[in-house]
Amino acid sequence: MVSRRPRDQAGEEPRVAIVTGGGRGLGRAICAELAGAGYYVVINYKENEPAARETLAALQGSGAKGETLRCNVTDRAGVKEALERLTGRFKRIEVLVNNAGVTADGLMALMPAEDWNLVVNTTLAGFFNFTQPLLTHMVANKRGAIVNLASVSGLVGNRGQTNYSAAKAGLIGATRSLAAEVSRLGVRVNAVAPGLIATEMIGNLPREAIKRLIPMGRIGRPEEVAKVVRFLCSEDASYITGQVISVNGGLL
Repeated sequence: MVSRRPRDQAGEEPRVAIVTGGGRGLGRAICAELAGAGYYVVINYKENEPAARETLAALQGSGAKGETLRCNVTDRAGVKEALERLTGRFKRIEVLVNNAGVTADGLMALMPAEDWNLVVNTTLAGFFNFTQPLLTHMVANKRGAIVNLASVSGLVGNRGQTNYSAAKAGLIGATRSLAAEVSRLGVRVNAVAPGLIATEMIGNLPREAIKRLIPMGRIGRPEEVAKVVRFLCSEDASYITGQVISVNGGLL
């Protein structure tokens, strides 16, 4: 059975935003910001369905629309199939936020190969697997905004995070190169590099000690990152591409 195309209240095709790793943390905040900006939000998740559904329920509770999309960003075939279904249903997939990422910290000399592969593949293969199939769609529409979630760790070295720093630095390089390729075709590509943000990712780190390292003296809030992502997806950022915007309280 062919799915009917969703329509907005005016009967028009919705503007669609896809957020990888959108079920919690920064992803959840980004989904909320984009929903507030009028996008139909597709919340990608790998395994945590309850969190993704909770995010969707929050969006719907505020009057927005969206859906969840289960697939592992590192599964090329699975992502391709999922995106083919979406592009078959929606004519206006205008935003992609590559947010999915993981950490597996440890000293390089003692790091298992699987920890290296997990972190690097989630960030870089995930970026490729979602972005590459959507480029044709965005270029055909001469409209698109891709925002990649990098990190302060991709800009400076961080002891115990060789894998994470390599992945995020690679994502920054990919952002700049892709922007050079597609910006003339109506697609903008930027990155946001958060510092220490109050999400599950900073776990049990000593927060009071961390605060002393940050010029603003506090840890950032997810919505402070999400608002920058929303800005980069908007027409207010129509002449911004190939850039990396740090949101880190002055850490750099």
